[in-house]
Amino acid sequence: MNLSLKNVKFMKQAMMRKVLYSLLPIVCAGIYFFGLRVLALLIVVTLFACLTEWVFVRKTTHKITEAVLITAILFTLTLPPQTPYWIAIIGIIFGVLFGKMVFGGFGKNPFNPALVGRAFIYVNFPKFMTVEWTKPVDGLLGGFTTYLGQPIDAITQSTPMLIYRATGETAPIKDMLFGNIAGSIGETSALLIILMGIYLIYTKTAAKETIFSVLAGFLIMDSIFYFSGFQQVPNPIYGLLAGGILFGAVFMATDPISSPKTFQGRIVYGLLIGCITVIIRGFALFAGGIMFAILIGNTFAPILDEAVNAIKNRKKLPVKEGK
Repeated sequence: MNLSLKNVKFMKQAMMRKVLYSLLPIVCAGIYFFGLRVLALLIVVTLFACLTEWVFVRKTTHKITEAVLITAILFTLTLPPQTPYWIAIIGIIFGVLFGKMVFGGFGKNPFNPALVGRAFIYVNFPKFMTVEWTKPVDGLLGGFTTYLGQPIDAITQSTPMLIYRATGETAPIKDMLFGNIAGSIGETSALLIILMGIYLIYTKTAAKETIFSVLAGFLIMDSIFYFSGFQQVPNPIYGLLAGGILFGAVFMATDPISSPKTFQGRIVYGLLIGCITVIIRGFALFAGGIMFAILIGNTFAPILDEAVNAIKNRKKLPVKEGK
């Protein structure tokens, strides 16, 4: 096998460039909060993501899609900062291979490849994905002068959702807005994610109906359980700012390949993801929920499009017969 860099070419994709631009500030924030290890982890993951796709395309188009760069970044941003490199490598190879390439490559994958890889290592290496967290780095330059922040050794100092599930206590809203909390690399700063979501909507890169319906479904279902007295479900605002729901709604659920193509299908798809996230968070073993909710939503995406198109065609049929 010839691994010469001269044979590696990228397929230019304008939409992927816009997503890349929106992710760069979040990557920088991840480095600021948790240290330069975030950058090192991203480089390693990106290298193996590109290599995995290249192995499949080298004898055909000889081009790697820029979408695989987005997959690598998104996958990295869903990881805890101190995730071992070998686990991250296994995860991204599995995600690109079984979440994308086995279905025929870009444009044919039914599931979000980044989440496929994340779910695989989450189930197989739960200790590294659910227990080992990192404190945000203090100081003006933050993690830009540090390899990795201090590891957390107590549940009361871990992520906002884990703290709430274990003690019932809530983290300060201000910390969750600006990102001064433990958690996965890209999900900590709610404010930054919201700003990047506005950019994606403004540039028509992400489907706004998907984003808003995910959030609406989450808020509705969360409110129902919270005001019904279920203590394991936090208040809707706290739940919205904690646990990666914003990151998932903006960057993961809006994947144009694995989400519905019809407007009505995207609405139902988003509502489904939001509702399932609350149920998993409150009543399952997983404190997050958004990852599995989106994969479940991916499963139903083709069915939703088929249902919407069938209804539209049925409504048109009497008109055609009348003619």
